[in-house]
Amino acid sequence: MLRSEELPDCFYYQNKPTLITPNTSTPNHSLYLSNLDDQKFLRFSIKYLYLFEKAVAIDILKYSLSKVLADYYPLAGRLRPCGGAGDDDKLVVDCNGEGAVFAEGFMDISCEEFLQISRKPNSSWRKLLYRVEAHSFIEIPPLVVQVTNLRCGGMILCTAINHCICDGIGTSQFLHAWAHVITKPTLDLRILPFHSRHVLKPRDPPQVTHTHLGYTKTTFKDNNIHVDINQYLQSQPLVPTSFTFTSAHILRLKRRCIPSLKCTTFEALASHTWRSWVRSLDLSTTFKVKLLFSVNVRKKLIPEIPQGYFGNGFVLACTETAVKDLVASNLHHGIKLIQQAKSSLTDGHVRSMIDLLEDKNVKTDICSSLVISQWAKLGLEDLDFGQVKVQVSVPECVVEKFEYYMMDGLDEEENGEQNGFI
Repeated sequence: MLRSEELPDCFYYQNKPTLITPNTSTPNHSLYLSNLDDQKFLRFSIKYLYLFEKAVAIDILKYSLSKVLADYYPLAGRLRPCGGAGDDDKLVVDCNGEGAVFAEGFMDISCEEFLQISRKPNSSWRKLLYRVEAHSFIEIPPLVVQVTNLRCGGMILCTAINHCICDGIGTSQFLHAWAHVITKPTLDLRILPFHSRHVLKPRDPPQVTHTHLGYTKTTFKDNNIHVDINQYLQSQPLVPTSFTFTSAHILRLKRRCIPSLKCTTFEALASHTWRSWVRSLDLSTTFKVKLLFSVNVRKKLIPEIPQGYFGNGFVLACTETAVKDLVASNLHHGIKLIQQAKSSLTDGHVRSMIDLLEDKNVKTDICSSLVISQWAKLGLEDLDFGQVKVQVSVPECVVEKFEYYMMDGLDEEENGEQNGFI
């Protein structure tokens, strides 16, 4: 058994990865990215890691990828600045069929050992994804894949998918399509990707008709409160924390909402996490703090965004309150604010946000905000279910306090209830 919490090094079968191109000709054009796609805070890759007890043949993975890229051809293209200059310009996708990066390697570890090491977020996971040497983010191909064979005959599949091209729902749609091609090669895809972003084009002229708390202008000078919080959060390395909430934990959280309020699992957990985060930071009671959380708006627009939309179809809902109101009350205050922020995302509100983002001086306001994204269960804001994992990065000096506030009293048995899973 491995004694260290560090994964062993990965040995690559070839000096360089290969490029997997679509197996048929694809449209050769520049793909417009909407203002929701082209936000600066989305200039990173969404990374997935899958562990298989039995490896899939490399030839099958390569062929199936080339086949699915014929439909998902933007992932075989390259990002380009629209003005041909630097990273600050609006981006487009050059759909040139250049190909996705595919790397193959071996790691001297078993599936069981990997799971033991990976009970908590582990920085050595980065060894499982090929690092593309690039001077800037836009030079990295939109799709990077690494297949790592394990000593036990298992396999780890890692993917990095450019967030400017699609959101979590889009990445899930692509990965399901890839799996479909492998397992049902003779059947057509159930959902075909819809690539046109013009359904989310801003109005001409832009019409900013709503207030958008989640955004600020770079030319706007924040007050000292926001600056101090931002500097404090960046003053030391962030440490990942991880919590598993069972159905019993969630039930106890909802009982802490007084007066009682019908709410989803996400609303209860988001309110609890926001409150615990603020309490651990020991902020002044007069400070204003924000919560930003992703909401799928595909069905909120009029008309609805077409099925299979392969772009960013989410926005960040935002709510704000004083520290004293969030900390002094129970979960009711935070839950109510979250519900109000969700219900405000009408067609008019989202269209106004898209128009606001035409101003390139506007950016996401993260100076005093906790940002929550639901990657594990896409569309989590509308669902109720049992076991949930919450992962938050916090400053090193507040880790113990944050962990205490997150789980305080939740493991105590109440009225003989059972800790179960749904």
